[in-house]
Amino acid sequence: MDHNSSGEGFWTDKRVTVTGGAGFLGSYVLSGLRVRGAKDIFVPHIEDFDLVQTEVVRQLIGEAKPDIILHLAANVGGIGANRARPAEFFYDNLMMGVNLLHESWKAGVGKFVAIGTVCAYPKFTPVPFKEDELWNGYPEETNAPYGLAKKMLLVQSESYRKQYNYNSIFLIPVNLYGPGDNFNLQSSHVIPALIRKCIEAQEAGKSEVVVWGDGSPTREFLYAEDAAEGILLGAENYNSSEPVNLGSGYEVSIKDLSELIAKLTNFEGELVWDVSKPNGQPRRGLDVTRAEERFGFRSKMPFEEGVRRTIEWYRGERNRQAAVSEDQ
Repeated sequence: MDHNSSGEGFWTDKRVTVTGGAGFLGSYVLSGLRVRGAKDIFVPHIEDFDLVQTEVVRQLIGEAKPDIILHLAANVGGIGANRARPAEFFYDNLMMGVNLLHESWKAGVGKFVAIGTVCAYPKFTPVPFKEDELWNGYPEETNAPYGLAKKMLLVQSESYRKQYNYNSIFLIPVNLYGPGDNFNLQSSHVIPALIRKCIEAQEAGKSEVVVWGDGSPTREFLYAEDAAEGILLGAENYNSSEPVNLGSGYEVSIKDLSELIAKLTNFEGELVWDVSKPNGQPRRGLDVTRAEERFGFRSKMPFEEGVRRTIEWYRGERNRQAAVSEDQ
């Protein structure tokens, strides 16, 4: 297979629809598409297109007439939101995916790229997670409604390929991070939450930052720009319904991660572990060989450098917001 690393020529004459294009990962996918020469990109915004509704999905495909759909959109949150709104996460994600893939097949959209979630893996998956393990157990309970709703896209992709020879692929990115991430403490993931806590503690002259759990769980993170590259390489070069992990292959403990962030933000105080709070899944790390074998994807951003860039971006945002509020 010829891996056209830049994807030039593939996108120039294609109409591309990116659901979730206004989001964190979406912004990186859009800039990746532009670099590759895509001219005709449509991003449905949630205010105009509620993709949970079948007729709205039909309207979208009728108006945009895409050759390729990249389905990034998801209704998603952290542990707290997953506990409070499991029914919404199940229904919205399931209906969006099922409708989009079905109507894409009906309308003759050339290719459908579905983005799954690492939450779809069983709670006790041997590390590193191999794609073949996806069905060997129930997901971690708090994430299960979301994870399973997204995983139905994999079943749908396989079924529609078998019966209709329809070309769709299913990619599973690990937890993402990078400039532009969500830093709202109510809903953010561990990297932005720790960056914000350390910077705020440092500014307020606090001597400690409280971190959930005991620091023992491991996680893997993928820089959002790398994730976008993996998605676009898959769209260009991969045509099979076997699921593919997108990750960095670098597993880090929450303890080491917290110490790294404290160091890079220059927080000199102490990290205090709140062991009354849940650890979540004990270990999480992906086997990333399939992505490299099937479509030549390897993550490029070294972890410490990625975290440093994320911190710089967030400091810049804080300074910008402070300047705005001073002007008002």
